[in-house]
Amino acid sequence: MSADFGPAAKPATKRKDEVMDIRRPYHHGDLKNALLKSAREILEEESLAALSLRAVARRAGVSHAAPYRHFPNHEALLVELAIEGFSELRSEIASAAQHPAVESDRIANLGAAYMRFVARRPALTRLMFGPQLPNRDSFPALAEAADAIGTEIGAALHDSALGLAVWAAVHGLAMLILENVIDLGQRRSGLDVLPSRAEILLRSLFTVKQE
Repeated sequence: MSADFGPAAKPATKRKDEVMDIRRPYHHGDLKNALLKSAREILEEESLAALSLRAVARRAGVSHAAPYRHFPNHEALLVELAIEGFSELRSEIASAAQHPAVESDRIANLGAAYMRFVARRPALTRLMFGPQLPNRDSFPALAEAADAIGTEIGAALHDSALGLAVWAAVHGLAMLILENVIDLGQRRSGLDVLPSRAEILLRSLFTVKQE
């Protein structure tokens, strides 16, 4: 007499994204930097709205759980991106300050360097200075990174008050351009025109006319 064990049990099916996650490694040679690189690419190529931890993991080719090893939440990822952005911007300003020049030329050089960063990283610039990070006070490293920009410009000009005025002028100009409030040629020619246009405007604003 043969026993009837009934129909063979069907193996549990997995969703497509679960199968993909199993195939993705949790470990990565340099996971944090790979995640940040993927996040920067998504931010600039797509939008801030598309920048989720899951999307970053997918682009980096790792499990969707892997980002939580370095970023406890979405806000932490955005803060790290902003800090990186401030560090990059500060380096560009410091490099521009290396060239000896009269004050008006130094101001123009600093403004051009600032605008080169903005033209290259428009979405990151918006994140660094915009409302997407409402809890800035909770991240001292972020506040320090932002303050360092004004300090660097002031040091380059040997005048902290002048540095703040130059920063306010060039950043205000950058925001007006990014939001298309004013057109300095970027609508037709793209953001690459900004450094040279910024130089011209800053020279006219800060050059003291001799009687």
